[in-house]
Amino acid sequence: MKLEGEGKLLRIFVGESDRYMKKPVYQVVVEEARKSGMAGATVIRGVESYGAASRIHTARLLELSEDLPMVVEIVDTPERIDGFLSTVEGIFEKAGCGGMITEEKVTVIRYTHGTKS
Repeated sequence: MKLEGEGKLLRIFVGESDRYMKKPVYQVVVEEARKSGMAGATVIRGVESYGAASRIHTARLLELSEDLPMVVEIVDTPERIDGFLSTVEGIFEKAGCGGMITEEKVTVIRYTHGTKS
């Protein structure tokens, strides 16, 4: 797949404990992105956050949380991101989880897979 120039970044914020069909929501999003042929997805685990309820989730040693923030980032063409957005919204609705979904314009400088000797 060739991807360069104008693209979109879809960023999905969920809690580590959010589940859909007994799987973590972030995992379901990545699996669906792969099935949909998206260019790629990355999951990032945060160390501290708060959201709409203003409850702090943290990884500090004395305040261990089992609901750390998880961020899924997907970059692809604007058209493919727009098409995939309804899938993500459907997962949120069916899971009944909170969170946030954002998108922004990006410029893809390079998108290749490496070759190892």
